[in-house]
Amino acid sequence: MGEFERHSTFFSGFLNSDYLREKDKHIYKKETPLYKFNIIGAGMIGHEHIKATMLEGRATVHGIYAPNPKSVKEALHMIEESFPGHIVHVYDDLKAACEDPDVDGLIICTPNYTHKEIVEEAMKSRKHILLEKPMATTLKDAWIIRQWAESYPNIFQIGLQYRYKALYQEALYEAKERNSIGNIKTMMMTEHRLPFLDKVEQWNKFSELSGGTLIEKCCHYFDLLNLFANAKPFSVYATGGNAINFKDFQYEGKKADILDHANVIIIYENGIHASFNLCMFSPLFHEDLTLCGDRGRLYGYENEDFLPYHKPSTHLEVLCGESAPAKITTPCYPETIQNSGHNGGTYYEHKAFVDAIAGKKTKAATPAEGFWSIAVASAADESIQSGKVVNMREFLDRHLP
Repeated sequence: MGEFERHSTFFSGFLNSDYLREKDKHIYKKETPLYKFNIIGAGMIGHEHIKATMLEGRATVHGIYAPNPKSVKEALHMIEESFPGHIVHVYDDLKAACEDPDVDGLIICTPNYTHKEIVEEAMKSRKHILLEKPMATTLKDAWIIRQWAESYPNIFQIGLQYRYKALYQEALYEAKERNSIGNIKTMMMTEHRLPFLDKVEQWNKFSELSGGTLIEKCCHYFDLLNLFANAKPFSVYATGGNAINFKDFQYEGKKADILDHANVIIIYENGIHASFNLCMFSPLFHEDLTLCGDRGRLYGYENEDFLPYHKPSTHLEVLCGESAPAKITTPCYPETIQNSGHNGGTYYEHKAFVDAIAGKKTKAATPAEGFWSIAVASAADESIQSGKVVNMREFLDRHLP
């Protein structure tokens, strides 16, 4: 089946084909999904994975499991509204959700602190696994999961979906495939955004449960910097603290202890220097990337500032002086995909997951890459605490078995 035909269910949402009998449909014929997935965790990210699975179309959501009854109820309501008539199984316990013989894959999107325990149970099923970021809350647990995954007989993918956003797909293509700016020498990334949103039992306000801000939120960006550098980090230096957010916040008597700003400098083994700036008390969502190479400069951003002005939410420019043409673009996906979650990144992450199950080679995040995104974040946390530069080899030797 051709690429257009395989995604005909997506296009059929925009064009009326209701007047056709089923036997008269070819392009718009509904294909039976090839795979069945269970969603472990039914919060905000669980909703996103449900929508991405159903929109991508080659798999279907077979069932959900979550220990929070209200989360299950809301997920079922969302499914009925978005996919009328679609029936899902609701499991009473994790083992039943993992062991269901009718299911091909498990998508784990529970709170961070549960990942290791759930992965250990899920791997007994030998089903394909998509584990949301961060893969664990500590460096040691990330290392253990990485070791488990190395001998796992089926797909084990990490949910670092930012690498699939249109902006970063185009930036990766320009910098790594076309070599538009030559050899990368320096990299800068920024994330300015609103504070952490509400979660069930507010787990993301506590480092013990989330892994801390740099692991929970910023592993996406460290994954991207690692991808562009194509090298291991040599040293990490960071500053940061809590200036504004949740300073007096308590939940059931426990005081919040997360960072709301940080500056991280990474030097890679191949000599590339990178910096990352985080501010989580800005009245917008903004992230940007600057790459400087020996032949040019690449700059791009995503921006949502809630203002009434009509302007592109993404921007990418490649400037090469007199050595090559300049380029200014607005990377995006079709609106339905763009709005399905993380600006379309989750949809294409699911596409890669299904492709991998089908035996195709993908560029999805591996457990090793998931581990290194946490290693940088963990080293940055240690640097903030100590005020010193962290040598990565010494850091890993001290903290890993």
